[in-house]
Amino acid sequence: MSEISSAIQVCIAGTGSYLPERILTNAELAERVETSDEWIVTRTGIRERRIAAEGQCTSDMATEAAKKALEQAGLAAEDVELIIVATITPDTLTPATACYVQKNLGALGAVAFDISAACSGFLYAMKISKRMISSGAFKNALIIGAEKLSAVTNWEDRTTCVLFGDGAGAAVLRAAEPEEGSILATEMGTDGNLTHLLNIPGGGTACPITSENVGENLFALTMMGKEVFKHAVTRMKEAAEKVIERAGLQPQDIACVIPHQANLRIIDAIADRLAVPNERVFVNLDKYGNTSAAAVAIALDEANRSGAFKRGDNIVLVVFGAGLTWAAAAVRW
Repeated sequence: MSEISSAIQVCIAGTGSYLPERILTNAELAERVETSDEWIVTRTGIRERRIAAEGQCTSDMATEAAKKALEQAGLAAEDVELIIVATITPDTLTPATACYVQKNLGALGAVAFDISAACSGFLYAMKISKRMISSGAFKNALIIGAEKLSAVTNWEDRTTCVLFGDGAGAAVLRAAEPEEGSILATEMGTDGNLTHLLNIPGGGTACPITSENVGENLFALTMMGKEVFKHAVTRMKEAAEKVIERAGLQPQDIACVIPHQANLRIIDAIADRLAVPNERVFVNLDKYGNTSAAAVAIALDEANRSGAFKRGDNIVLVVFGAGLTWAAAAVRW
């Protein structure tokens, strides 16, 4: 059975986002490492990023984004049935960050758990929750992408420290009414043969942080940029094309493409390969940098609230992340 013809259609009823107040500019980074505003902008498109306050956890940002999504959806916290938090920077390894969010919101009737799919996590959560609602197991879901990447950034590595920021985005999914839009098609994939291209080498059971290696920055993101770029463009294009086809659409039917906000060159390449005009591609990378699982969620909320699309429009979300993972979704708003 295709996703479009499933008995219970699922819509996005509300979105929300949260960005920390602290802005870290390229000029400030140039004082820390050998770089410049021109170098960063030319290679990435990033001009500034947000940094969480001292003591501000991933769950704190996730909670604020969730509150805004619930408000827009008109859903009370006590009526939420499912909470999924996508993150690679959890408050604690256990319990899940979603449990802290549940407590913060007072959504004590919800099942809550995390998923780890890096930058693809929010769309992984969308597919999982859509299936659960379509099956009748849940009436609604609160999905959140939230990251405190400043906590896993090597601030002495100029090739990575310029890229990442903190923030959270959220969406409420529920069973759609007949006259409402719906999530038309979803896609996700993984290639574990490429785990070495983008990872945090230390902190897990394979390489625990000890007193002997604590100074080696093993609990920081590392990346092979050129290889990641190549695979990102290929996989995102394939995923986006699959959901467009499954939804019965053509590129000209897409009012807005919301890609993962990692690098402007990747975004431009995706727009070109999908034959979608640049003016239909939503970009906020310049303001926030790469916020991993939060990036597409924040962009969705900003696009929604800024009027980048309207009711009845078709939009496509497409992402790529460590794993390597990728995902896409076609949505009729």
